[in-house]
Amino acid sequence: MKINRHAKILDIISRYDIETQEELADRLNQEGFRVTQATVSRDIREMKLTKVANDRGRQVYKVLQSGETGMNEKYLRVLQDGYVSMDMAQNILVVKTVAGMAMAVAAALDAMKWPEIAGCIAGDDTIMCAVRSVDETLIVMDKIKKIVAARR
Repeated sequence: MKINRHAKILDIISRYDIETQEELADRLNQEGFRVTQATVSRDIREMKLTKVANDRGRQVYKVLQSGETGMNEKYLRVLQDGYVSMDMAQNILVVKTVAGMAMAVAAALDAMKWPEIAGCIAGDDTIMCAVRSVDETLIVMDKIKKIVAARR
């Protein structure tokens, strides 16, 4: 349950400017996660979220990036836990995820800042990744396979 909640937190903070723990708890409760402010506080600490200024100067929660590749441990876990399968259609990589995890997995892929990926679009359980070339699609697939295999 915690990994699903953490994935939803990543999804929420990627889509909305969340300024307070209470606001995050409200969003989680609206999404069907029954949480208290104390639970959200622990999640923020475990996920190493930090507040940064947005374009309007407001302090909002974001994931603290670690390392040059941006491969934060939580993003890796979200990818590992949410991934189901993938297939390529030329330079489009289609990634299937556990229901409800596509946005979080897409956020994880975007956060990795792989130069091969131009961007991702997510639905409920499917992600379409625009990759720069067919050859680079194979490279991205190999990277994802290695990350997923490391967990299983």
